[in-house]
Amino acid sequence: MTPEAGDEPRLLLLDTASLYFRAFYGVKEPQPSPDGTPTNAVRGLLDMVTTLLTRFNPTHLAACWDNDWRPQFRVRAIPSYKEHRLVEGSDHEEEGPPELGVQVPVLRRVLESVGVPVLGADGYEADDVIGTLAHRYSARMPVDVVTGDRDLFQLVDDDAGVRVVYTARLGVRAAELITQEELWHRYAVRTGAAYADMAMLRGDTSDGLPGVKGIGDKTAAQLIETYGSLALLREAVAQHDPAIKGARRANLEAAHDYLNAAPLVVRVALDAPVPDVDLRLPEEIADPGTLAQDVEAYGIAGSVRRLLSGMALDA
Repeated sequence: MTPEAGDEPRLLLLDTASLYFRAFYGVKEPQPSPDGTPTNAVRGLLDMVTTLLTRFNPTHLAACWDNDWRPQFRVRAIPSYKEHRLVEGSDHEEEGPPELGVQVPVLRRVLESVGVPVLGADGYEADDVIGTLAHRYSARMPVDVVTGDRDLFQLVDDDAGVRVVYTARLGVRAAELITQEELWHRYAVRTGAAYADMAMLRGDTSDGLPGVKGIGDKTAAQLIETYGSLALLREAVAQHDPAIKGARRANLEAAHDYLNAAPLVVRVALDAPVPDVDLRLPEEIADPGTLAQDVEAYGIAGSVRRLLSGMALDA
């Protein structure tokens, strides 16, 4: 899809794993390939990308990848980080259905064959790739981050033109747009940075982050609104602000070590070593031969045809 003269540049960043997990569980009737390999995640992801292209009309696109789903710098900071997702007896392999695992290399190869940049950074998660690219491009064009993960709400920045296309509740077709106004409406925090501070206080059991005892969303938001940031709240605790007393003071003091480590774990990197490649939508199929082989081998002609049409590429 070559941008027409006068089209506003827009970058669409895909939290790829978030989308293919949703596709795997959301496409109820897999249509196995001729050799029996399931294809529901492949077909579902490609159809999601087509829907996003149609809805948001981006000029630039990247599929962001987890080169490391549990980076060591985060594990060193908080050893419980994603620990519950490990395969039993492994220190690095993530649990997941094998029927999805066999599809991941296929869907990556199809995206690359079409010409969609698939970008990761060794030692970093896809969230860090997204944060880095949003930071890198937001001075040049609006950025939409497509994810089902609330962690990336921290990137929302109206002034920089960064918003989140949130798929968790309503799916891709009716995905919600998360702006600062929506953060205030949902969580009573004013910025993406304030959301990250709230998330550190609250914790997240799905990521193995304990948070501060007795502090949930509402209390965390009130504290960040009152003090302006997590750093200023901690300064108030250290200076014995009389407004912070009783069990709340005791719990915040007891969480001292956790709160020292939490920023390194919760905040996404803005400077990960992500390759600087051309993210403009392709003007031609990057690898027609490999794409044709995968279409035939896995029986995914319909989804590939729709994606190519959404990109205005000749099949």
